[in-house]
Amino acid sequence: MSLLSLHNVSLEVGGTPLLKNVSFEIQEGEIFALVGESGSGKSLTSLAIMRLLPEIIDVSSGDILLKGNSLFTLTEAAMQKIRGRSIAMIFQEPMSALNPVMTIGEQVAEVIRLHLGLKKEAIEAKVVSLFEEVALKAPRERYNWYPHQLSGGQKQRVMIAMALACEPDLLIADEPTTALDVTIQAQVLALLKEIREKRKLSILFITHDMGVVAQMADRIAVMKEGELLEAAPRDSFFAFPKHPYTQQLLKDAIAMQAKEKRDIKAEKLLEVRDLKVHFPIKKGLFQRTVGHVKAVDGVSFSIPKGRTLALVGESGSGKSTIGQAILRLLDATEGEIRFRGVDIAALHENALKAYRSKIQVVFQDPYSALNPRMTIGEIIREGMVSLQIGPKERTLQDQRIAELLEKVGLEREYMHRYPHEFSGGQRQRIGIARALAVEPELIICDEPTSALDVTVRAQVLSLLKTLQDDFGVSYLFITHDLSIISAIADEVAVMKEGKLVEQGSVERVMHDPKHTYTRTLLQAVPKPPPIEKGSI
Repeated sequence: MSLLSLHNVSLEVGGTPLLKNVSFEIQEGEIFALVGESGSGKSLTSLAIMRLLPEIIDVSSGDILLKGNSLFTLTEAAMQKIRGRSIAMIFQEPMSALNPVMTIGEQVAEVIRLHLGLKKEAIEAKVVSLFEEVALKAPRERYNWYPHQLSGGQKQRVMIAMALACEPDLLIADEPTTALDVTIQAQVLALLKEIREKRKLSILFITHDMGVVAQMADRIAVMKEGELLEAAPRDSFFAFPKHPYTQQLLKDAIAMQAKEKRDIKAEKLLEVRDLKVHFPIKKGLFQRTVGHVKAVDGVSFSIPKGRTLALVGESGSGKSTIGQAILRLLDATEGEIRFRGVDIAALHENALKAYRSKIQVVFQDPYSALNPRMTIGEIIREGMVSLQIGPKERTLQDQRIAELLEKVGLEREYMHRYPHEFSGGQRQRIGIARALAVEPELIICDEPTSALDVTVRAQVLSLLKTLQDDFGVSYLFITHDLSIISAIADEVAVMKEGKLVEQGSVERVMHDPKHTYTRTLLQAVPKPPPIEKGSI
């Protein structure tokens, strides 16, 4: 039986269409996946279902029915009784979706109090029961914890508990695992499937990860530029995709080309020897040091010229801390960081300036990494001027900036625009152009594709490989996404709790892992099924 039905729903802003005649149904107890790139209309569709659209957006046609009753004809007061009670939502970013000044127990209790009207003792008991159901450890003690005291995975479990609090018929999960490590992602996905079976819950699962789709969905629909292109049951969707756009999405997700094998015995560019980063723990009125957090504990590795080392592991394993230590952005470091034989960890700031241009970084979040008040040209020019790299005349600088933009697949004219005018993938390309502007020999890529859609991710990885071939640049590629390692890296180093637990060639580590933790990471990666021969 159909639980939710969308009939030719169209949305627009000032006459510009955002959604175009979107129609689909979700059956009772079904997981229905909505996939597509950023900007395709997936999240907008979920907001339309929840009646949470901004006032500027108009519903130009269509209707949404819940158990045969129109949601668009309800008053706001009536719709408030639907939200949370009949339809609940898990938002994409648990870090910002929870109120930082309320305990997690009280935030879940608020939903129950609003919709069910239970007494205080019954509410607390129900919240603890929900925390137990989503496998949050020590649920009674953590009732009074604040969001900042929880990890990303634990916050997502709280969001799921909040969504399930009033036993809704439909759960909308908007990219619920995008920000999570593969092991935490596997736990959250398993939890959602278990709850679906237990409660006979329907789930609208919004994502761009085809591996997650293959693991979770009963039926799948593909969106692009506000249109629903095709919908099919899971098996036929992967075996015989019909629309060219769907075929391209699956190619980008499944057929990621492995990096060509090259002689690893090239000249060593960077050598890290017994690197330690221990942060002091201070307590008391006088803030005395009572211990240390060993973020990085005796790590050693090397990166040859023109090669890529992938540094993988879960959040908190010390990956990004190593990147910051190599960039000399941390004071609490011990050990050697040798760049072309010189220990830059021992250099004073004046002597270090000569090496600043040689080691650059591409940050994880392309949205916050660029100054919104500066044009793209000014952003790229800033490093060239401060480090005195390249031509001094402004016209020649403009010419170099235009050439760099073209090199990363962007238009010359973009140098006069601002960051907000670009997509996430375009902003990441701008970040790469900024790093290349000062002619580096090593680029530290800190999770550069984790915020990107599968198609854009494939484009950025292809760009990085091309630039490596053209300029001979080396990469330290920091990531928790093991599915992309074969496409970008020559060697892999696996981190856990500040230590390297395994290191070796991509082929050896990915196909014959020695350490239990490495095997656990690889087993947690969701993989799309193989494509039928001749179907694409």
